[in-house]
Amino acid sequence: MKNVELSIPGMQSAHCQARVNGAIKDIDGVIIEKLEAGKLSVSFERDEVKEEMIEAIVKAGYKVENNNTISSSCSSTSCC
Repeated sequence: MKNVELSIPGMQSAHCQARVNGAIKDIDGVIIEKLEAGKLSVSFERDEVKEEMIEAIVKAGYKVENNNTISSSCSSTSCC
């Protein structure tokens, strides 16, 4: 599994967090680890999923900043 933390500065309110959650929750292979003001932490297996998530977040009206971090773990996991 790969874990990524995305910086989404415009996602501050509960409404915005729900909107981002709705945009990515149905993407196959995404596990939402933590969703909080300005940050989203997710796990996924396929590299393509990250780009699909970013596209969905941007389409929902939010900017994803470049300062995101990715880490791998081996396991045989603008505001309104």
